[in-house]
Amino acid sequence: MKIRLYFIDIVRAFAILMMLQGHFIDTLLESSYRNLNTDTYRVWSFFRGITAPTFFTISGLIFTYLLIKAKENGEEKARMKKGITRGLSLIAIGYLIRINFINWFLGYNNTSFLAVDVLHCIGLSLILTVCIFYLCNKKILLFSVMMLILGVCIFVAEPLYRSLEIADIPLFIHNYISKNNGSVFRIIPWYGYTSFGAFIATLFYWNLHKTYFKITTISSFISIGLLLIYYSSDLLLLGYDTTKIEVFRDAANYNYLFSKLGYVLLYFAFFYSLEKYLKYPLIVRIGKNTLSIYVIHFIILYGSFFGIGFKNIGKILSPIQVSVGAVLFLVLTIFISFKYPKVTMLLKSKLHKLYQVIINSIQ
Repeated sequence: MKIRLYFIDIVRAFAILMMLQGHFIDTLLESSYRNLNTDTYRVWSFFRGITAPTFFTISGLIFTYLLIKAKENGEEKARMKKGITRGLSLIAIGYLIRINFINWFLGYNNTSFLAVDVLHCIGLSLILTVCIFYLCNKKILLFSVMMLILGVCIFVAEPLYRSLEIADIPLFIHNYISKNNGSVFRIIPWYGYTSFGAFIATLFYWNLHKTYFKITTISSFISIGLLLIYYSSDLLLLGYDTTKIEVFRDAANYNYLFSKLGYVLLYFAFFYSLEKYLKYPLIVRIGKNTLSIYVIHFIILYGSFFGIGFKNIGKILSPIQVSVGAVLFLVLTIFISFKYPKVTMLLKSKLHKLYQVIINSIQ
């Protein structure tokens, strides 16, 4: 029996909407209201900080689940090829939407478009996941263990690469490991969340059809999530006391990665438990269109290609103004994303007709 995991699309929809409103508010909220001592801003900032971990984890989960399901049908090679192609296209789109053609035309050839953002890291994460799956000889058990170990190691070792700088490497490579040149994300530690998502996908693959899988999974998400939030630092300190390896203590003293993973698992538990109440066509459709929504929001908000976007307004809005604006921005972005395929098909049709007219006139 085929079981549809609607909760994945629901989580993706939630994550992209949180990302959109977070970017809008952060771009336009007047600076004097950015005070972590106020409850409203502190709560907003906290939930905003969980959005990216959720996005990376759910991306690893859905991609890996489809990959190992393809293996079940003997189609893993096609899925691996699709994963590589998808990863490269995400990286290419990530660079493209950061290009300002006006500046290039005027001769301002800066390297800001080489900065790495979420699309670059998710694209590279997909490619890395395919490579690891291949290196594991497509053995799911080995792959599962490897992804769990990799995720833990990336998180624990974070103090070792927190300020990593490697001299004499090309800038476009350096931007994947450092924020010094304007990058928003780095491949590490963010690939750690994708790794944990991939590990969770293997558990879904093995156990999804079991009778009590859903209630067991929800309970596990809650218990492990709370464990990571409240006790992961203690476990890291225990690792230091046992081994005397300094990195455990350093990771415990600045433990944001494991704690945020804990909150991601609580998100998963919440949306999985309410799956049957939230699987509205609109929500599922938003979850399936995260890429187009992200690209459209980036163009509108940050002014891709021509440098004209909402960011030009500046940080001038009050909390009420920016809240209303965020809602309208979400509605506008989603509306355009839903209409985008129809517009694209119409343009292709018109261009094809124009092409035929030109060819016929030449003949």
